[in-house]
Amino acid sequence: MRSLRQAQSKSTLMAIEQQCVPLLVPGLEAELALYIHPEQDKHVSRRIREEGIWEPYETSLVLQLLQPGHVFVDVGANIGYFSLLAATRVGGSGAVFAFEPDPGNYALLAASANHNHLAHIICAEQAGLAETAGEAKLYLSEDNFGDHQIFATGTARDSKPISLLRGSDFLGPRTQRLDLLKVDTQGSEFGVMKGLMPLLQEQTEPTRIIIELTPLSLRQCGSSGRALITLLAELGQPLWIIDHIEHRMVKSSADELCVWCDNVDAVPGDEGFMNIMVGPALP
Repeated sequence: MRSLRQAQSKSTLMAIEQQCVPLLVPGLEAELALYIHPEQDKHVSRRIREEGIWEPYETSLVLQLLQPGHVFVDVGANIGYFSLLAATRVGGSGAVFAFEPDPGNYALLAASANHNHLAHIICAEQAGLAETAGEAKLYLSEDNFGDHQIFATGTARDSKPISLLRGSDFLGPRTQRLDLLKVDTQGSEFGVMKGLMPLLQEQTEPTRIIIELTPLSLRQCGSSGRALITLLAELGQPLWIIDHIEHRMVKSSADELCVWCDNVDAVPGDEGFMNIMVGPALP
């Protein structure tokens, strides 16, 4: 694996040098700055540029759930926002594994890790995770650089080849524990989780999982919301809805979430989504 420093070319760093912004995150002990995309990205980078924070409630959850020595896995790491926050929490006795297939997003992630002196904690791979290792095409969004997808939706999108890894095969030899897993992969969450299940089922302590549930995107990628929930339920852990409006965790069940997915599926084109957590209640 290349180091994060080796992954950065001088020209890439120069191109993004003027796009470094401070993070304004409540409860963050260290000062952090994040390299972001220019104004063409209308979503993650824009929000961080304007407010210094992304997904405030999920941010607070990640900071609350991680402790020194923990291992955090960030699948669909985008520009590295959550990976950086996690690295400050787990410290040198812990580890962060970040997976991001898009070269532009990965370059920003690596630049931020180096800038904040966290490259020794963050192990970043320019790859996606899937049920099996291989190659795929990444279909690119023109104005939302967090919405690149590994399936074609019928709309005109440019694409680029990417590498895919099987999570259990990559992580198994590298870590004995997995404390918190975040998965946000625009519809490919089922394949990601299938590839991680052997490792998750080997854990002596249950891994908490924060994952996006978007039935439409899952169907477009060849799976379904019901299939993802059924797979997650095999871990035998509680299921929670992350209410980012009221900033609370709502206890749920596989049956309730499957019914919600079915209701979304019943409406053509419904883009309803939620973030959920799998695992024990908050400490």
